[in-house]
Amino acid sequence: METDKETPPHWTTTIIISTSLQNHDANRMLTAQQHRIRFSDSVQSGAFIFPLSGTAFLLVDPQDLSEPFEDSGLIEKIKKFVQVHRNCFLLLHAPFNGKRELEILTLIQKRFFASNLRILPVRNNAEIVKGMLTIAKATSKPHVDSIRDRMSLARAHIIESSPVWEMLRDKL
Repeated sequence: METDKETPPHWTTTIIISTSLQNHDANRMLTAQQHRIRFSDSVQSGAFIFPLSGTAFLLVDPQDLSEPFEDSGLIEKIKKFVQVHRNCFLLLHAPFNGKRELEILTLIQKRFFASNLRILPVRNNAEIVKGMLTIAKATSKPHVDSIRDRMSLARAHIIESSPVWEMLRDKL
């Protein structure tokens, strides 16, 4: 028989969003989840910033880029974003994995290979929101501490039950 487990309270946070995304569906989804949304003209166009977790996301839609995409200003835009934000993610919105989307992904990966930019390919608005919230929650202060504690416990358990560790104990 199942017992009634307390469900953890719904996690909400403050998000600073570029005014260029004011009418975007991802913004509506975040608002519906009762996150505190602030719009700003001073953040880069297409940016979502989670100040409490120190993460920033840049939404790029390959359909909005002009041909050839090397001349579209995308690389410069991403370069500026990476320089400003230490913990940054690129949300590459590509509903279809066509040749053009894969070329853009390859170009970005080659150009920013050794940087702190992480690329998150997303297919729809639900994946955009889910990806951002998952990363932001995992990197926010109280959650980082609990994740670190659980990882330490898991590591201790693995070491404790390791046959190699038991053999070393027997030798001593």
